[in-house]
Amino acid sequence: MAKVRLAIEGMTCASCVNRVEKKISKVDGVEKVNVNLATHQAQVVGEFDDETIESMIQSVEKIGFGAKQLHDDKEEDLSAKQAKESKKLMKDFTLAAIVTSIVLIGSIPHMMHGWGAWVPAWLQNPFFLLVLTTYVQLVPGWRFYKNSYKVLKNRSADMNVLVAMGTTSAWLYSGAMTLFPEFLTNAGFPYQLYYDVTTVITTLILLGRYFEAKAKGETSSAIKKLMGLQAKTARVIRNGEELEIPVENVLVGDEITVRPGERIPVDGTIIRGSSSIDESMLTGEPIPVDKKIDDPVIGATINKSGSFTFKASKVGKDTTLSQIIRMVNDAQGSKAPIQRMVDVISAYFVPAVVILATISFLIWLFFGPEPSFIFALTTFIAVLIIACPCALGLATPTAIMVGTEKGAENGVLIKDAASLEQAHRVTTIVLDKTGTITEGKPSLTDILPEGKTSEEDLLTWVASLESVSEHPLGESIVQGAKEKNLKLMTPEDFKAVSGRGIYGTINGEKGLVGNYQWMLDNNIDVKDFKEQAEEMASQGKTPMYVAKGQEFIGLIVVADKLKAESPKAIKELKNLGIKVVMLTGDNKRTAEAIALEAGIDSFEAEVLPEDKANYVKELQDRGETVAMVGDGINDAPALAQANISIAIGTGTDVAMETANITLIKGEIMNVVTAFRLSKATMRMIWQNLGWAFGYNIILIPVAAGLLYPFFGLLLNPMLAGAAMAFSSVSVVLNTLRLKKFKSIPAT
Repeated sequence: MAKVRLAIEGMTCASCVNRVEKKISKVDGVEKVNVNLATHQAQVVGEFDDETIESMIQSVEKIGFGAKQLHDDKEEDLSAKQAKESKKLMKDFTLAAIVTSIVLIGSIPHMMHGWGAWVPAWLQNPFFLLVLTTYVQLVPGWRFYKNSYKVLKNRSADMNVLVAMGTTSAWLYSGAMTLFPEFLTNAGFPYQLYYDVTTVITTLILLGRYFEAKAKGETSSAIKKLMGLQAKTARVIRNGEELEIPVENVLVGDEITVRPGERIPVDGTIIRGSSSIDESMLTGEPIPVDKKIDDPVIGATINKSGSFTFKASKVGKDTTLSQIIRMVNDAQGSKAPIQRMVDVISAYFVPAVVILATISFLIWLFFGPEPSFIFALTTFIAVLIIACPCALGLATPTAIMVGTEKGAENGVLIKDAASLEQAHRVTTIVLDKTGTITEGKPSLTDILPEGKTSEEDLLTWVASLESVSEHPLGESIVQGAKEKNLKLMTPEDFKAVSGRGIYGTINGEKGLVGNYQWMLDNNIDVKDFKEQAEEMASQGKTPMYVAKGQEFIGLIVVADKLKAESPKAIKELKNLGIKVVMLTGDNKRTAEAIALEAGIDSFEAEVLPEDKANYVKELQDRGETVAMVGDGINDAPALAQANISIAIGTGTDVAMETANITLIKGEIMNVVTAFRLSKATMRMIWQNLGWAFGYNIILIPVAAGLLYPFFGLLLNPMLAGAAMAFSSVSVVLNTLRLKKFKSIPAT
């Protein structure tokens, strides 16, 4: 299956989204389609060739919208398009507002009989008002007619139709009364002019559209920010000469030099030099990371000090930054399951509103007080205007856009909207131990010398013996000695004995490092240190006995240390009401020690890779919604089985490709961030939907005149227009509160 993204132009409400989705889904080869009102994009999954893509574009154009294919290697800046639309809306609103102000002044004597004598006669002339109103309808307000024509031509309806019907009804009635007053009044139609209503509604809706476009531009700033991080040029060494070329011309294998203060242009590996690099754009961590030869560097990060040369390994759309941009773009353009409910409702909403407006018109026309036609026309216009479903269409996608952006800012990459929605339902989280709860590599933890031997001497002796070993435990000891700047010696006659330990000589003196049996084999008396070693082992650590000659000189202890933030993260997960389970292939004693230290109540030890997936399934069979967090190939089956899969970004590509959510940093605290963000986003969506549905449920009956028989209240169409515009803007502004979301610090 392939994925294609299309930019869709001309959508204004949820009904538009529904029509575009239906049309694209009918094209042969299309398996799944998601259309997003906030991003104005369609994500289409299926089997494609150029002809199929062209068919999709043509099918969209046939129903009155614009469409073009978007390419991953040339990301479109949505913010630039929205800025252009905002500018056009501001121009239309300004023109409409100027003319509407004149119409309002001229309409005062018509609205308030006996008041407004100060208004010049020429300004209140009905013919003059007709000309001005016609201008507002057909110039700034032309967009509503143009879009309505496209929609009606395809036997459908949307908010443009509602606005056009409402304002045109008032405009035509007023125009007819201006041109043929005697004929119409003699026929029983009351003399009433609605020029103020027509122009004010059009102007208010244009103002609402402008604020909406501006606010949506703020919700979609993530892609623009990410694209702005990309370096524009690279300093490449070719044929012994240093050339500065556009970054898009860099090839895999190119050697690139980077100076202090410059952005690294693409991903690669350092081959000469060293530096400290600011990777905050990727990890959110403000402290620069030291890099040396053979260390990886990532495009768009900033070189803080020192010059170095690296070899490019990923360029263009394959770089980490491009993949992040693509993932954020895909997530923002995807559709949450809750949005499908809204789409189904919207498909029937507009036709239902037209029917309701017509029914209210007929009821007031035949049973309303005199002048019944005026009452009927007022309710007809008010119902059409106030019921525009813009807020419904924006409630979910705007929240998803901001939610995925905040995730990316905090090092949490969310695959799609469904993952963001599903995460808040998780009841149990399963954590892999190695690399998730722990550091994932052994490190020196304890130095326990015996007798007169100092810690420094013990570590120097062991590290010297291990300096030629390739075993991970030995490497961790050598690393610990280097961190303490100890001077090591080179052993001779080095020998590693499987299941026992190592042997070597330094300056003619025999040295042994290994387990208790290795000491017994060499007749070394470990004195009372065996009990201490067993205590270390019970804590999940690996103790090693050390001898110099025939004398035991102490214990050296290494362990896969718990990540510093793990206990706090486990506590926060519990505070969210999520049960925490640890899975590991280690023995029960080690697993128990790590679980106790991390604050985990439930764990499973000695678990094989295939058993991890089975364990997740068992939890699901018990009714649990399960999230799995892992970082290795052996975690991939369990990640695939889980309801929500979360991959540690420092892990393998297989785990990351399987996952719904990827944590760019290796911090387990970002798991907490993902769940908190999901809950905050869903809370925002429900607030938006509550406002959008509540607004329509309450105000449509009011617009239809339900309160008039009891309280004498009839909704003025101008107030209906203002309320409709405010509803859309309020939904987007409410969503922007999500931008204040902050992750909990790891320490």
